[in-house]
Amino acid sequence: MKTISIINLKGGVAKTLTTISMAHILSETYGKRVLVIDNDKQGNTSKAFSVHSYDHKSIADIMLDRSVDLAGVIRHTRYARIDVIPANMMLLNANMQVMMDSSRPQQTRLRTALRRVCDCYDYCLIDNAPDINISIINALVASDEVIIPVKIDPYAFDGLKELKQQIDVTREELNPGLHLLGCLITCFQHVDGERQGEEWLRRNLNCPVFTTHIRYSGKVVESSFEGRPIVEYSRRSGAAHDYMDFVDEYLDAEERG
Repeated sequence: MKTISIINLKGGVAKTLTTISMAHILSETYGKRVLVIDNDKQGNTSKAFSVHSYDHKSIADIMLDRSVDLAGVIRHTRYARIDVIPANMMLLNANMQVMMDSSRPQQTRLRTALRRVCDCYDYCLIDNAPDINISIINALVASDEVIIPVKIDPYAFDGLKELKQQIDVTREELNPGLHLLGCLITCFQHVDGERQGEEWLRRNLNCPVFTTHIRYSGKVVESSFEGRPIVEYSRRSGAAHDYMDFVDEYLDAEERG
């Protein structure tokens, strides 16, 4: 199971959209088995897959309970090859409890739990909150790869250096196999400022940038209200085409090693 963290310390950059779209394309187009982890207390990914609830276990239980039964946490979706570990506001309290619990390692709880299901899925995609807290560190420790969605605007680069530093620290101290794949530019509108922003990323962050850009599309908002992945809701939209191209680019890079 290849585990990918999708993360940015800035909100509104299409982290959840990227997670949902990538999961849907990998499963429906390529036939891959995908586990999606909602690692944001807002639970937007859980809501998108219609599994948000306070009546079932969530990622908070994984963080707190050493012997949690993952079968009771993982939720099936309407897509045959996509399962979800959901999140809700209980994650906020769970993060605080983990930080006060010195009886066992704090940073490796998610990785330890995922080892129990690593043979059940081809990919695990983690949608992370715009934050650095103990559940985010757990996600980085559990991941093989990191993708950073970036929306180019005047505040686009706030926190990127700090995030890259946290990724580097995690690699050096806790997860030597962690690989930053690069930045994925989202909400792209083909204006000069965005091209300049992309060049800044390449020069100053020392971080790869995916060739594919995800164009801005009003269909994305419509698909969110409908609770359907953009490729399913509007396959002809620019954003849908771009996400399909992005997954192609990702898989080509993976095949090249």
